[in-house]
Amino acid sequence: MTIGRMWMLGASMAALVLSASTGRTQEPAKPATPGIAKPGTLPVEAFAALPEMEKPSLSPDGTRIAGKRGLNGKQYLVVVPLIKDQGKTAVVPLAEKVDVNWWRWVNDDWLLVGLGAKQVIQGEEYYVTRMLGISADMTRTTRIDWDRSGFRADEVLWVARDGSPRILFAKQTGIYSMEDVYPSVFEADVSTGKVKRIASGQPDVWDWYADGQGQLRMGIRYSDTTRQKSLLYRRTNGESFQTIARANGRKDESILVPSIFRADGTALAIDDSDGFDSLYEVTLPDLKLGRKVSDLAGYDIDGIIANETGDDISAIRYTDQYYHDAWTDARIKDLQAQVDKAVAPRRAEIISWNRQRTRFLIRVAGPTTPGALYYWDTEYGNMQFLAWDNPQIRGQRLSPVRTLRYPARDGTQIEAVLTLPRGRGDRNLPLIVMPHGGPFARDAESWDWWSQYLAELGYAVIQPNYRGSSGYGTAFAQKGQGEWGLKMQDDLDDAVAWLAAQGIADSKRVCMVGASYGGYAAMRAAQRDGKLYRCAVSYAGVSDLQSMKRYDSRFLFGKTRADWLHKQAPDYHAVSPRFGAASMTMPLLIVHGKEDKRVPVDQSRMMVAALKAAGKPVRYIEQPLADHHFTRSEDRLEFLKAMAAFLAEHNPA
Repeated sequence: MTIGRMWMLGASMAALVLSASTGRTQEPAKPATPGIAKPGTLPVEAFAALPEMEKPSLSPDGTRIAGKRGLNGKQYLVVVPLIKDQGKTAVVPLAEKVDVNWWRWVNDDWLLVGLGAKQVIQGEEYYVTRMLGISADMTRTTRIDWDRSGFRADEVLWVARDGSPRILFAKQTGIYSMEDVYPSVFEADVSTGKVKRIASGQPDVWDWYADGQGQLRMGIRYSDTTRQKSLLYRRTNGESFQTIARANGRKDESILVPSIFRADGTALAIDDSDGFDSLYEVTLPDLKLGRKVSDLAGYDIDGIIANETGDDISAIRYTDQYYHDAWTDARIKDLQAQVDKAVAPRRAEIISWNRQRTRFLIRVAGPTTPGALYYWDTEYGNMQFLAWDNPQIRGQRLSPVRTLRYPARDGTQIEAVLTLPRGRGDRNLPLIVMPHGGPFARDAESWDWWSQYLAELGYAVIQPNYRGSSGYGTAFAQKGQGEWGLKMQDDLDDAVAWLAAQGIADSKRVCMVGASYGGYAAMRAAQRDGKLYRCAVSYAGVSDLQSMKRYDSRFLFGKTRADWLHKQAPDYHAVSPRFGAASMTMPLLIVHGKEDKRVPVDQSRMMVAALKAAGKPVRYIEQPLADHHFTRSEDRLEFLKAMAAFLAEHNPA
């Protein structure tokens, strides 16, 4: 049985004008100079606003931008022409409970869009994904084989580079037969929706990989029951797959998985054998490591950018104090240097480019300003201003941000991002400890609407990259194993002690605020650290790890997820805030979105019920349309207002 009709994107058209010049004959604008706003002059609505254009993407010919935009409380997918007399802006409104997870250009005339939604099947709720082709003028749509698809049908492996609307993608073909559950690989014409099978699904092969020429080169076989993993490889579509590597997940063994197949028959792969994620040359099919291509001191690489033909790299992505693209393409490296010099001390990120890499979209921003989007046609030599990311803030510089390191109580060095409220100095400030989610993630110096709003209220904000965070190498990540709610929590508390010792923070005026794992940490602080904090705020936090394990078991690789969670917290009950409700001594604000698909809303409902049963103070807000990622400005605004009022009551700035 296959899933039939699920949901539909709206198709009505409307006019939408970006705050940008669309005539290429006009004199290109110089990068806008930021101003300095007066403290306390910006309203909360400015911080709750969604980006003017989310994830803007340049068409292959460099003449249009596609992206997502919020307007009057609704989300729209838009295509904006950059060249004069090339048509009007095209808009399609998005269905309320359908996630638009990604979009990408296939050729100059067609976009491919990845959709996701919850659907009840035989009484159980599942998350289902599909792909939709949309013409650049948004007058036509094509469903990419929806009727013969299972839960997962949106994994793009390759997009043609010859201007044709062809892709390779992997999808499940049904949900009840195991033959249909293992994803097969198809070629599709996005303009017509027609597909043909390239490779049939194989038992326990969940992930497929293609090279830059569209040859299906590799598959990863993994059994969630036995934790056995193997790599299938071939050189061309005409060959059979051979197993070239095996690993036992129960013994923490891993397989080296190539990221790029090079034209000379070798590959590039990310490996952590030296203690940090680094990029190496790899021979095939024996997977032997060769020369290290990346060389970063003390940090992992984040990923890579492929070249125009997909058979080598153009850049290595990494984050130290802030995000970088280290370009290996000499021409773009020079362009990056020119832009960096022009906009300093702000930072320029090349976020999209045309097929020939002569036209670019560049975001100019920094940790103190949301920044602006620019278009650079290298034939003209200068950048053209397109739009402010946040028109209410524009280019104003807000509260200063810096990176620091402090020692945890066991000597572990913790890197953290500190935001100081502008106009308030740097002595004896009220403090917000704001741990990131994940927890395998990290914070860095970048625009953060949440921390900047707290600073606007008058708080210093510390965002510790506690042990177990990503980006600092294998050993640092492993320090977090078994330490949920324990040493990871100590790292947060130790930030308070260190800032107080430096005279920056008033140790008697501290609250913890966080989302996801950060929300868990805030509730855990309320449970065990009542003498250190005045209050806690949790957004979409986990309160019961055993219950979270049961929820995760409904998804692919549920047993492997359970293995991972058990390593992080061997005793679920002991570190689950829900079961410590009676010992909580500080007020809590708990907020959760009903449409959250990552951490179910029941996690907050159970916590609130336990607190009320124990007679403990708690304020709970359940947002009926909110998800896990604050994708609606209305939900951001409600949360910020509630948080500000709560903090003003319990820890006034």
